[in-house]
Amino acid sequence: ALGKSFEEVSDREVNTLSGGEQKKVVLQALLRGPEEVLILDEPDNYLDVPSKRWLEEQLKESHKTILFISHDRELLSEVANRIITLEQGVSGNTAWIHGSGFATWHEARKARNARFAELLYRWEQEHERLKELVLTLRNQAKSSPDMASKYRAMQTRLRKFEEIGPPPSPPLEQDVKVGLSGGRTGERVITSENLVLEGLTDPFSIEIFYGDRVAVLGKNGTGKSHFLRLLGGDVSVKHSGNWKLGARVSPGHFAQTHAHPEFMGKTLLEILWNEHSLQLGPAKSVLGRYELHNQAEQKFSTLSGGQQARFQVLLLELEGSTLLLLDEPTDNLDLASAEALEKALTMYQGTVLAVTHDRWFTKGFSRYLVFGADNKVFESPNPVWEY
Repeated sequence: ALGKSFEEVSDREVNTLSGGEQKKVVLQALLRGPEEVLILDEPDNYLDVPSKRWLEEQLKESHKTILFISHDRELLSEVANRIITLEQGVSGNTAWIHGSGFATWHEARKARNARFAELLYRWEQEHERLKELVLTLRNQAKSSPDMASKYRAMQTRLRKFEEIGPPPSPPLEQDVKVGLSGGRTGERVITSENLVLEGLTDPFSIEIFYGDRVAVLGKNGTGKSHFLRLLGGDVSVKHSGNWKLGARVSPGHFAQTHAHPEFMGKTLLEILWNEHSLQLGPAKSVLGRYELHNQAEQKFSTLSGGQQARFQVLLLELEGSTLLLLDEPTDNLDLASAEALEKALTMYQGTVLAVTHDRWFTKGFSRYLVFGADNKVFESPNPVWEY
């Protein structure tokens, strides 16, 4: 599980292992245990990509029945052969079971929801038709006693139709609308020459151009986040060498930890007023697009990780940044929010650098800057996951 010999690790105490190593030991114990059914809650959390690949192989090879929760689309695609989706409905939450893998899940869910909508539409049409017939027969019965029996029969038919009730409504969809705009900058957006992040990297030079989509890859602790913070204007990042931003480049930084001391004790409405002078109406409107309208009066520190992530993206939109510096932006996002962000980035008129371990998210990038474990920083034509 740890990729080392028994002699190297047999005497190590568990509390000396990293979070990822501890998780791998626990997973291996479960997979090798006598239990026939395993329930795993986000088993891929805290695992780097090589460890996630190890997990995928272990799960595929296991003969156990395994129920696992995950938002990692690559893991879902590689491992799951049935998918349970918890759905929020008008009359309560439900669960839908898709009898196949992730590759067909989107289309199957779309078709299912369309069927629900069609059945509900037909029921509403029939309901209106029956009500109109009752009204017509009632008027006719006033002047023709012969129509009275037909009127009563139609009333009974309408009552029974309404007692059965409508078919289930389509499940409520999370509809996050990300509106990143960007803007035209100089052709050279970032230039570095013999840049050194002290204690983390050897000298490296790079040019990044307008419109580039650059995935920043590498093991934790190799300087990726420091690089983004430096580009975002953080003067506390110790470095040497030269770097500069191009003309009309305005960086916007998405922090992995969501650490914003300036937001402490403030509600979302207060932050939007203080940072962007948004009054109540426009503020609630933009919060609604990010499915945060119910959290308008809530303090930033009390939001879930996913809600904080969506709010950070909202702030980037309002800033109008022409260079996005995204540090693990999909870490806390659910599938719908991650896909909304990806769609927005394809339409974004600017330059994007994103630190990520999300293999699915990385498919939307065309350049790959790798921070190696040997302090080397280099560009690769393809994603590099073995550090």
